[in-house]
Amino acid sequence: MAAAQAGQTRALIIGAGIAGIQAALDIANSGYDVALVERLPSVGGHMAQLSETFPTLDCSQCILTPRTVEVGHHPHIRLLTYSELESLEGEPGHFVARIRRRPPYVRWDVCTGCGVCTTKCPTKVPAEFEGGLGPRKAIYTLSPQAVPNKPVIDREHCRYFTQGKCRICEKLCPVGAIDYEQAEEIVEETVGAVIVASGYQLLPLGRLPEYGGGAVPDVIDGLQFERLLSASGPTAGKVRRPSDGREPKTVVLVQCAGSRDPEHGVPYCSKICCMYTAKHALLYRHRVHDGRAIVFYIDIRSGGKGYEEFVQRAMEEERVLYLRGKVSKIFRDGERVMVWGTDTLTGRNVEVAADLVVLAAAATPDAAQAALAQALGIAAGADGFLDERDATLAPVETGRPGVYMAGAALGPKDIPETVAQGSAAAAKVLGLFARWRAEPELAAQPGHDLATDERR
Repeated sequence: MAAAQAGQTRALIIGAGIAGIQAALDIANSGYDVALVERLPSVGGHMAQLSETFPTLDCSQCILTPRTVEVGHHPHIRLLTYSELESLEGEPGHFVARIRRRPPYVRWDVCTGCGVCTTKCPTKVPAEFEGGLGPRKAIYTLSPQAVPNKPVIDREHCRYFTQGKCRICEKLCPVGAIDYEQAEEIVEETVGAVIVASGYQLLPLGRLPEYGGGAVPDVIDGLQFERLLSASGPTAGKVRRPSDGREPKTVVLVQCAGSRDPEHGVPYCSKICCMYTAKHALLYRHRVHDGRAIVFYIDIRSGGKGYEEFVQRAMEEERVLYLRGKVSKIFRDGERVMVWGTDTLTGRNVEVAADLVVLAAAATPDAAQAALAQALGIAAGADGFLDERDATLAPVETGRPGVYMAGAALGPKDIPETVAQGSAAAAKVLGLFARWRAEPELAAQPGHDLATDERR
């Protein structure tokens, strides 16, 4: 009974971005155990890639790192990084989750995180964390602030796995942590409730052929520009063109790149683009004082505390030029990137010769979300984002009792709203656990729908 009770008051959280981290800390700080599953080798999600946050321009890492460190060392949180959910069986209070753990080919229980292996590895490939703008090795940690700070070996690019030779990391590791024989394993976790916080991704630029289709090196997306602006990024915070490393003097920022465009992208508004575009323009002007920032927009949606004032600050104090109109074509012409559009306020066609173009690409569901929704037995909408049980009265509940959701898994949203939903989902789980502890004889009945009790 004690073992069953422990599982009934234990939570599973899928996704360790800021929503999953917030939910995990809320539940763990209330004294309950949490299993936190993350597909990537370390936690933090997209927030770990940001330079600053709007509208306060606070350092993203200064906010996030204390939370990732707390998650990594919390006695009530078990981190299952480099892992994915395979299936979820059972019912509230009696869920059994099967989790597939990919092999890092490094014994994390032995590794000290010294970094010798990552510095000596001879193979370099584009780093996904840097949006491909900087290199990483075949054995790597995701970021300088990675939690856990343990490396993984990229089997597709490691010379030992592709050519049968090298093994330099194994020879140099001072504690003998390299293990090429590691295999996938399936871990079973017994939990009482589940929170889905699987996040989002940006629309690939290849789906926007009118904007270069990803083939023009100086046309990048918002997350790539975040890495250029970040002090921990590939250029140490200096704005440099990917093609030749020069400082761009004219930067064009294009909003709604794929959003509100059912023909070429997605029909919905991605919600965060207006604000992070204003942030990008403002931060660019802070770093390149003689630079010119031009924003093409359809309209500006700045609904949030201090948001409208932030956009006005970019326009008035930093002299960012806002042009109301849709960009029709972007292409390379010699060393410049040509941007063709229309100023709909004056009815005139506009042509800008830019050094760098930043696309506010549409926010779309995480690539693995459809398979995850199927494994969980919950519904997703036509746009791929998860459906709420009731968008008005049950905004973090799914149609499956005991399974909740938070953050961008439901749709695009900014950090404050994401954190609020993480705490809301955690509060729902804590409400269930409190009821089960108060009524242990009820919780012990496998066929009893405890989540339905909570809705009464």
